Parts: sequence; C-alpha cells; structure tokens
Amino acid sequence: MTARYRNRTDAGRRLAARLRQYADRPGVVVLALPRGGVPVAFDVAEALHAPLDVFVVRKLGLPAHPELAIGAIASGGIRIVDEAALRRFGVTDEQLAAVAAGEERELARRERQYRDGLPSPDVTGKTVILIDDGLATGATMAAAATALRAQHPARLVVAVPVAAAETCEAFQRLVDEVICGATPEPFHAVGLWYEDFSQTSDDEVRDLLARARLAEARSDAREERSDG
Repeated sequence: MTARYRNRTDAGRRLAARLRQYADRPGVVVLALPRGGVPVAFDVAEALHAPLDVFVVRKLGLPAHPELAIGAIASGGIRIVDEAALRRFGVTDEQLAAVAAGEERELARRERQYRDGLPSPDVTGKTVILIDDGLATGATMAAAATALRAQHPARLVVAVPVAAAETCEAFQRLVDEVICGATPEPFHAVGLWYEDFSQTSDDEVRDLLARARLAEARSDAREERSDG
C-alpha cells in the first residue's frame, strides 16, 4: 500500500526530491494551482531556488453534483468541456453557461486577491513546472496546461504528489514531462492519500506567495551585490 503524505508541506518536500534536476537552473518557473497546490509548490520552489506564482483555474461542476467535473476554465479565456459528460448527464447550454459565469467571477476574484496588482508571469521560453496537490480526473490541470501552451513555454512539466494512474498516463500526451509521486490502485480520491487534507485558505495562499516573493527579492539582491 502507498504511504500517505502527512500534509501538503510533506508532499511538497517529497515532490521536490523528484524535481532535483531543475534546481538552480535559469528560466525555471514554478506555478501552483490554487488553493491546494500552493503549499505543495512553495516547498518545491524553495528547494529548486525558483520563483513561485499561481495559475488560476476553476472546475466546472455538474449542476446537481458540483463535485463532479464536467470541464474547467483557466486564465486567458480557456474553457475545456467534457462533451461526453454533458450528454450523459443531460446538461443544457443554459446550465453550462450559468455554471461557467459563476466560476468566471470566482476566477477573476482570485486573480485580484492573490496577485496584489502584479501581472501574470511571462512564461514564454521558460521551463514551467505546474503543480497541484493531486490529480483525479485532471480537468483543471488540463485547462491550465492548455492555457499555458498558448504562451509558448520552452518546456511544460506537470508535477503532483499523487494521481490516478490513467490520468497520469493521459498527461504524457499533453505536456513535455509528467511527474506523479504516487499512482496508487485503487485511487478513489486525492484526499485519501493525505493524513491532513484540510482546506487551504485564501490567507494561507497570500502568505505563502508573499514569502516566496520576499525570498526571490532577497536572492536577486544578493546576486546584484555579487555581480557588483
């Protein structure tokens, strides 16, 4: 049986060990899917000495059962919809539009709250490591990967502590590299593989991003002094 992670911090430290080849390399950017991906990505970015930012994605849930994904939206106007699921559950265009409108408002709110007016990172020509706390269906991560592909990164890596095996395999066709820390069978749900899977708050996200930006500013200042 696959050992569970203590919490997202433990998962981030263990995932960082799988990403050692990207440490101290120029042009590497770590992007987290908020909220749960941020504490995982914080420890990865710290270990790799890479800048950390967020990439906001929202799941589109089935109207009667919001926990079931029928698609996702991401920054940049990207929308991915599971057409087979729409047909299977009889979701109308009007229902889909209502769900999407609500999630678009929440996406915009999170962009404002997490960025403090800062622009989205320029990933063109960069190595992007895209992180979440786990993958079940992978709908939100697929939306993020599609949106980021349009910005022409040099390399796009998806890294998660735990994932359903079939989802991990499917991402091999979407991105340049996939790192799944564990692919337990049977999988059931991401939260089962954490001892503590409590919800990450907006305040925690803001705090971790602020700490990461401060560390990056200090690193840049040290480099400037050494160059001088």
